[in-house]
Amino acid sequence: MTDDTHAPVPYRTFILIWLALLILTAITVAVSRVDLGALNVWVALGVASIKSSLVIFFFMHLRQESRLFKLGLLVMLMILAVFIGMTFLDVLYRGAM
Repeated sequence: MTDDTHAPVPYRTFILIWLALLILTAITVAVSRVDLGALNVWVALGVASIKSSLVIFFFMHLRQESRLFKLGLLVMLMILAVFIGMTFLDVLYRGAM
């Protein structure tokens, strides 16, 4: 087993990420009050993706993990996106029949 020690993340980074998460939450709330039609869902998913990537990379320290671990997470997220996309397509075309 290797001893992988990483430099500690400064508190300033955590505070800046927390502020960014608060701003993104405010954006989500603001967009939910504006009628953009079908675009509301895509904007909400985009903001949620940005927020989740900030949490994963900084609070869960994915930045400091190995490339293999990052690749595994990327593959898992792509598979999840395919399943969610297939669910959206199923719901979209289910009403047409």
